[in-house]
Amino acid sequence: MNVLLDNFSIYGDGLLGTVELTVYASLLALGLGFVMAAFRVAPVRSLRAFGTTWVTVLRNTPLTLLFFGVVLGLPRFGVVLPFKLFAVLALGCYTSAFICEAVRSGINTVPVGQGEAARSLGMSFPQTLGDVVLPQAFRSVIPPIGSTLIALAKNSAIAGSFSVVELLGVYKPLNERGYSIIWSFIWIAVGYLIVTLTISAVFNVLEKRFGVAR
Repeated sequence: MNVLLDNFSIYGDGLLGTVELTVYASLLALGLGFVMAAFRVAPVRSLRAFGTTWVTVLRNTPLTLLFFGVVLGLPRFGVVLPFKLFAVLALGCYTSAFICEAVRSGINTVPVGQGEAARSLGMSFPQTLGDVVLPQAFRSVIPPIGSTLIALAKNSAIAGSFSVVELLGVYKPLNERGYSIIWSFIWIAVGYLIVTLTISAVFNVLEKRFGVAR
C-alpha cells in the first residue's frame, strides 16, 4: 500500500494521462469510424474504395509501427505537434478502422427495404443513412463499440514509449526509487481496471437504454 500512498501524485498523473488519451482518441475514432462506415456503403465507388483502403491498411498495421510512422514521419512533412497529440492521432486512426467495421456490420442488420423505402420518398443517401439507417444500426453496435474502446484504453499504454505521460509509464520512476516492481504493476493494473470498468459501465447503461431487446 505504501507504494501507492508514497507516490499518489505520480499515479494520479499517469491515470489522468491515460484517461485523456482514451477520451480524445475515442472521440476521434468514433468520428472517423462513422464517416468511414458511411464511405464503405456509399453509392460512389471512389468513396467505397477510400473507406476499404483505410480499413484494410490500419487493421493490418501493428499499432507500434503506426506510432513510429506518426511520431517520426509527420515531422518530415512539416507537421510538428506535441507527442500527446501524435499519440491521439495514432490511437484514434487505428481504432477508427475497427469502429468502422462494427458500424458497417450494424448497417447490414437493417433490412434493405428500409433504405429502398427512404429513396422512394426522394431522400438522398446522406438523409437515408442519417435519418433511417444509422439510428437503427446504432442499437446493435453498442456492445462491439464498447469492447473496441476498452481495447483502445489498454492500447494507450504504447504511448508511454513515446514520451507521453500515461499509466504504464509510472513504473519507471518507481523502479528508479527502489520500490517493488510487483506492487508497482499491481497498482498500475488497478488503474487500468478503473478506466476499463468505467467504459464498460457506460456502455452497459447505453445498451440497456438503446440496445436491441434479446
